[in-house]
Amino acid sequence: MARKESITKEDILNAAFELLQEEGAEQVTARKLAAKANCSTQPIFRIYKNMEELTEELFTKACDFFQAYYEQGDRQTVTPFVHLGNVYIKFAAEHKKIFEFIFLSTERFGRSMYDLVNGSTGCVSKEIQSASAQGCQNPSGLFMKMWIFIHGAACMSLTGDYDLSEEETVQMLKDSYHAFR
Repeated sequence: MARKESITKEDILNAAFELLQEEGAEQVTARKLAAKANCSTQPIFRIYKNMEELTEELFTKACDFFQAYYEQGDRQTVTPFVHLGNVYIKFAAEHKKIFEFIFLSTERFGRSMYDLVNGSTGCVSKEIQSASAQGCQNPSGLFMKMWIFIHGAACMSLTGDYDLSEEETVQMLKDSYHAFR
């Protein structure tokens, strides 16, 4: 009778995600992951052919985590790009290591920044459509201006240089939308 496997792919991926949240992507090594999953490195390499394969799955899990975070955020205004910007900035502040892994990594596994933000929910596409419906003549160009602003603010939160309240952030994003429009 074959021995039952006690460590599953899900166990390893969940342990890797916890390690990512706590210590960052560069600390997701086979040894640290084995310790976190309470196993040897053998189950990791039985399930994944190498750490690159695991890292790509971890990247997808992190992107899904961001999309779920976005979906759970309360929309405070109908002004396009404000909800997206507010959620993105909050995510950077609350989930620094995951934000860095997804949005500041040079390895994106074939995805553009637009793909990462738009995700499976199509949130950027919806915001662009909303701007168009509200009379914006160049909603894609407006998005690019807003995105540079939003991403900059999110990066400032990583270093502790962003200290606006959520209310102030929403107002700043609204003001930026109208100024760029």
